[in-house]
Amino acid sequence: MGEVIRDYAELTNRLNWHRSHGERIVSTNGVFDVLHVGHVRYLQQARKLGDRLVVAINSDASTSRLKGPNRPFVCEDERAELLAALACVDYVTIFEESTPEAILELIRPSIHTKGGDYDVEAMPETRIVRAHGGQVVTLQFTQGRSTTELTTRILESSGTPVSDTR
Repeated sequence: MGEVIRDYAELTNRLNWHRSHGERIVSTNGVFDVLHVGHVRYLQQARKLGDRLVVAINSDASTSRLKGPNRPFVCEDERAELLAALACVDYVTIFEESTPEAILELIRPSIHTKGGDYDVEAMPETRIVRAHGGQVVTLQFTQGRSTTELTTRILESSGTPVSDTR
């Protein structure tokens, strides 16, 4: 079971310790609002690429800026706790910014992963990861398994008009 670490100095110290013992750090980031099987499969794939998996999640305020005023559905503390409970996740941290560049400066992963629906060259984090000698890879996207699709199905089944749930 993983840990939620909000203190960036503590996270940095732990990751430095792992690196000093030859371990490869893998990271990913995202909102992870309404955890679903697509998230779990993605995180399991990411973990297989290294020795430690760090998941950086958007804070509630950051999520609202990205996804709209009705999001997140699940608060940051609970999203972090759910992710940390997964066997494939070692550390979860929360960041306030809309993009993960600042937290990636601290994590300095060997590999940073995103879902297959992202363009590596267009992602703002790619420059940071590569500057520290890491690589950015996309992983298989589980078709039909997304928060947007899940919330749309829930709303449709309740007879609620569906607007943009992003």
